[in-house]
Amino acid sequence: MSKIARIVALALLVGGAAAAQDAPEPDMTLDRLAQIIAAIDPDAEVMGHAFELTLDDIPVLVVTDTVADRMRAMVPIRSVDGMSQDELLRLMQANFDSALDARYAVAQGRLWGVFIHPLSPLQTEQFLSGLAQTVNVAKTYGSAYSGGASVFGGGDSPELYRELLRELLDRSQDI
Repeated sequence: MSKIARIVALALLVGGAAAAQDAPEPDMTLDRLAQIIAAIDPDAEVMGHAFELTLDDIPVLVVTDTVADRMRAMVPIRSVDGMSQDELLRLMQANFDSALDARYAVAQGRLWGVFIHPLSPLQTEQFLSGLAQTVNVAKTYGSAYSGGASVFGGGDSPELYRELLRELLDRSQDI
């Protein structure tokens, strides 16, 4: 079973258990986050308030700031060198409708997939879903630009997908 599949299964298990108990989860702490990360990647490395793990062969860095009550999961995608204005526009469109809770971001000359959330109110299922979406935006960069199976309505991505499909159908008519 892939690590992404394990994350989804763990999220469903945690979500089902929480719903069955009808009790809110305790606040997310650095220790709880470390336990969750160790459960999904036993080889994860802890570096103070940060964690390095691998999900489906994608390196993930999770950084926390307990004083500011923030958490950020990040996946490096590529250098920004050579990115066109059209590609940057496409990333912004995906941030609106198909990246879901993950986002494309630029920092330190790199394009990243990121999931940013306040630490203490973060629920286990939210964290796992955010990790899966962040890995998915990295994996689908250059194609679907998607955090998952859903697309939030009202954006440009569905029409862009339809245009691509029409173009592919037109190209394949001679086959």
